[in-house]
Formats: sequence, C-alpha cells, structure tokens
Amino acid sequence: MGGTFNPPHLGHLVCAQEAYVQLELDRVMLIPARIPPHKPVDDEPGAEHRLELCRLAVAGDERFTVSDLETTRPGPSYTVDTLQELHATQPDSELFLIVGGDVAAGFPLWHQPERVLSLARLAVAKRRGTARARVDQALAGIPGGERSEFFRMPRIGISSTLVRRRVRGGEPIRYLVPDAVESYIRAEGLYA
Repeated sequence: MGGTFNPPHLGHLVCAQEAYVQLELDRVMLIPARIPPHKPVDDEPGAEHRLELCRLAVAGDERFTVSDLETTRPGPSYTVDTLQELHATQPDSELFLIVGGDVAAGFPLWHQPERVLSLARLAVAKRRGTARARVDQALAGIPGGERSEFFRMPRIGISSTLVRRRVRGGEPIRYLVPDAVESYIRAEGLYA
C-alpha cells in the first residue's frame, strides 16, 4: 500500500486492515513515497518524518509493516520500480497493490501500468464516488487488469488534508490518527 501518508490516519489503517482480512493477505506493507510523480506533497515535513509516522501508526500490529524502499531511492517514486524491487527480493510472493477506486480509475495514466499489473494484482477498495463500472472500464485495456480484486471499505470521512488543516488551526486530531502519530506530530511541530 503506497502513498504519501502525510500523515497516515485511521482511514489508511482501516483500508489496510480490510484488504488484509478480505483478501486473506499474509501482511500489508505501507510504503511512503519519497517524491510522488503524480502530485506534489502538500505541507511536506520530509520523507523521513512521513516514514516515521507510518512506523508509529502500525507499531505493535504484526499484520502490518513499513518499508523505506521509496524514501531511500532517489528520484520520483514510481510504483513499477518498487514492485520490481520487491519481486526481486521476494520472488515467490504474490504481490497485491492496494489502491482506492478513485486511484484505480486513473490507473491507465500511471507510469508503465501494464508492467505494474504483471508484477502485482491490483486490490481495489470500493469507495463512494467512483463507480465499479468506471474502474472496470479503466482496467479493461490493460493486460492483467482482469485479475484485479475488489474489497469493501467502510466509509470514513478522514483525509490527510483534513488532519493537516486541523493541526494548522489548533484543532484536536485525536481519534483521527493513532495516538503515537498525534504525539509525534505535536512533538516535532509538524503541519503547524
């Protein structure tokens, strides 16, 4: 599960949990992007902080792990490069790439989408606002798109943008992020 995780919030963790349970995965790896190629990182605290926030978010939960593959690699964080690296180090593992329906609908515009789907099965969280038919249509022309799996995701109205805005406004973020993430944000003065 990749992303900027700026910061990681409970919506990210519920998504990871639902993919883990519904797709019967062995574990879910959060991989924060160093430089996302598709959008700038707003209020960027630095990739090292976002990596640490991810580690704190999943600490103590053996279902989840965090990788620094993208934060330590120079240049833009292309998913295809990350999957190639993971495949090289774990050739016998079946890899799933966990994305939201909105992201899956834009998948044909990704860097080497056909190569991504040759390395991993797409795991798509069904999300309100993006019809399944739209996702199916987007993936139909890409070899491997037919192997995509969908999983249910409870509706959770939390976003990293909301968390950052609340921090900037001096509003509480407890219950939106794990306690350890909140403590780190406060201690480091992030997003203020």
